[in-house]
Amino acid sequence: MRVRIIAVGKAKDRELRSLLGDYYARIGRYAKLEEVELKDGKETEVSDRLARNIPDRSRVVALEVDGKVLSSHGLAKWISRAENESVQTVVFLIGGAYGLPEEISKKADLRLSMSAMTLPHRLARLVLAEQVYRAFSILRGEPYDH
Repeated sequence: MRVRIIAVGKAKDRELRSLLGDYYARIGRYAKLEEVELKDGKETEVSDRLARNIPDRSRVVALEVDGKVLSSHGLAKWISRAENESVQTVVFLIGGAYGLPEEISKKADLRLSMSAMTLPHRLARLVLAEQVYRAFSILRGEPYDH
């Protein structure tokens, strides 16, 4: 399985890059991880950029403040179903300053809320990376989730 995190905007901060790198390496033990950073812009431009970076036959998760709330175990079950159904790529979408374009968000297989609070996209990316790692560790019965 592949995990692709597509984020509008760049994570430039060295400390953030270091933390993300740590979680991305951990995720890499379970799945091939790809991070794609897209330039922000007008909604139609961002929508086109996002659509071009979503592989065919992917399961798409749009991070949205008003999305479905899942526990860590709930996300693990969702990922497990994707694995069991031989989904090649699970794509997580993180919007920029104005969120995700509505047409992209509506097409997602899952609209996921990380919190009822609005998170800056840099922090959302870090929380997502940790939760994806946690989901895989839950599925493998590893002690990380205790």
